[in-house]
Amino acid sequence: MEIEDDGAVLLALLDAAVDAILISDQSGKILRLNKAAATLFGHTVEQLTGQNVKVLMPQDMAVRHDGFLRNHLDTGEKRIIGLGRDVEGIRADGTIFPLHLSVGRADIAGEVAFVGILHDQSIRRAAEEAAARSQRMDAIGQMTGGIAHDFNNLLAVVIGNLELLEMEETAEKSRAMITDALEAAELGADLTSRLMVFARTTSLKLETIAMNDQVSKAVAMLKRTIGAHVSIEASLAEDLWHTSADATQLQTAVLNLALNAQDAMPDGGKVFFETRNVVLDDTYIAQEIGINTGSYVRLSVSDTGEGMSTETRNRAMEPFFTTKPTGEGTGLGLSMVYGFVKQSSGHVTIYSEMGQGTTISLYFPASKDADTKNVVDKDQDQADETIGGGRVILLVEDDVRVMRLSKARLLAFGFQCVTAETADAAWVIVQERDDIDLVFTDLVMPGKMTGHDLAQRIAAEKPHLRVLMTSGFFEGVLRMEDIGADTAILRKPYRQAELALALQAVFEDTKP
Repeated sequence: MEIEDDGAVLLALLDAAVDAILISDQSGKILRLNKAAATLFGHTVEQLTGQNVKVLMPQDMAVRHDGFLRNHLDTGEKRIIGLGRDVEGIRADGTIFPLHLSVGRADIAGEVAFVGILHDQSIRRAAEEAAARSQRMDAIGQMTGGIAHDFNNLLAVVIGNLELLEMEETAEKSRAMITDALEAAELGADLTSRLMVFARTTSLKLETIAMNDQVSKAVAMLKRTIGAHVSIEASLAEDLWHTSADATQLQTAVLNLALNAQDAMPDGGKVFFETRNVVLDDTYIAQEIGINTGSYVRLSVSDTGEGMSTETRNRAMEPFFTTKPTGEGTGLGLSMVYGFVKQSSGHVTIYSEMGQGTTISLYFPASKDADTKNVVDKDQDQADETIGGGRVILLVEDDVRVMRLSKARLLAFGFQCVTAETADAAWVIVQERDDIDLVFTDLVMPGKMTGHDLAQRIAAEKPHLRVLMTSGFFEGVLRMEDIGADTAILRKPYRQAELALALQAVFEDTKP
C-alpha cells in the first residue's frame, strides 16, 4: 500500500512533531515514522520503515497485537481506536519503558491505515515513583515516631523499676538476672532512640561546624579501627563553607556509612570521603528530584564494593530494610542517616551500579555567612557559552531524563548533537561518521560495551577523537587504570557552568 502525499511537506510536518508518530497499514507494517519515533526506540528511520510495529512491543503485547487488529477489522469494534492508553515499548537495546499511546484510523482509497502517537512516560513515571517513595517514607516516619515514643515510655518504667529492684536485691542470682534484664532494656532504649532519629522526632544540637574537621576526625578513627582489607582516603575541599549540624549525629552518620561500605566489600576495597561546595540551581533539580535550590556543603562517601540494584536503592533508606543475612544487621543505619540529614534541612542521594560501587552524598545547607556569590560569579565568568561553534558532539547516555537535559545544554552552547543510548550504538556511529569532534559519555552503560570500553576503543583506534566522561561516582572510586588517567571526567550532578569549563578544557587540550 502506498500513501500519496506531497512528500517533503508531510515529512516536514511529521518531523516537526515533538512526540513519536507512526503510520502503519492494516497488517501493522510501518509505512512512515518521524525522527522522534526513531529516536524514542533507539533505531533509525530506515531501520524501522517496512518493519511490523510488533518489533516495538514487549513479547507479551506483541503476541496479542495481530488478534486485536483482526478483531477491529472484522467487527469494527473500537477498543483502542480514538482512545489513549498506557502501554510499554521496547528499545533497540532491549530496555522496556512506559508509553502513552493514542491510535487513530484513516481510510484512504479503500485501504486502512493506522496512525499512532506515542509519548514517553519515563519522566512522569519517575516523578510519580519519587513522590510515592517520599510519601511512603513520611508515613513510615510518622508511624515509627509514634511507636518509638510510646515504647520509650514503657521502657522508662521497666528500667526504673529494675533499677529499684537492683538496689534492694541482695541475692547474687537475682541481681544477675536483674542486670541482664537492665542490659536488654537499655538495648531496647537504644533501638527506639535510633528509630526516633529516622522519624525526625529526636532533638538535634545544631551548631556551626567545619565539615572538614569533623570528617578528618572520623577518618583518623576509622583508619585505626576499620578492617585491614579496606583502605580509607579523603579529598577535602579548600575554603569549604561552614554549615549547621549536630556534630555528634554527623560523626554517627559518617561511621554508619563507612561500616556499610566495608560490608559491601568483603574481599577488600577502598572507601573515599569527599567534601565540596555546591550550588543547586534549576538545572540541577532536573536531575535530582526533591531538593530545594540554594548553596550546600556536600559530603560524599564512596566505595568500590558490590553496588546496589535499583530495588535496593529505592528502599535503602527504609527502617529495617537490609540485604545482610538475618542477625547481622538491623536495617537502621541508613534510615538514621536519612532522618538526621532531613531534620538538618538537607538531602541524601544514592548513586550506585551493580559491580561498580556506591556513592552516598549528604547535602547540608551552607551557613548564611558563606561567600557563595563569588563562587557562582567566578564559574559564570569562566564559562564561555559560545564554545560550541557548530562542532558535533556524540552524547552517550542511557537515562532518558539526563539525555534530554544534556542535549539541551549542549545545544545552548552552540554544539550540534548526535545521541546514542548505549556505548555499542555510539561505537557504530563513531565508525560511520568522520565529523564527530567529541564523545561525551556516561561511564556505566547497558549493553556489551561500557563507557570504559568505548573510551579505550576510541583511544586505540581513533586517537584524534576527544572524549569527555561523566559519572555519579567520585573519581577516587573509578578504576583509572581501566579508563586512562588522561581522560577527563565530569562528576554528576554538574551545573551548566561546570559543563562549559569541562568542554573548554577538553578542546583546549590539543590532540596529537
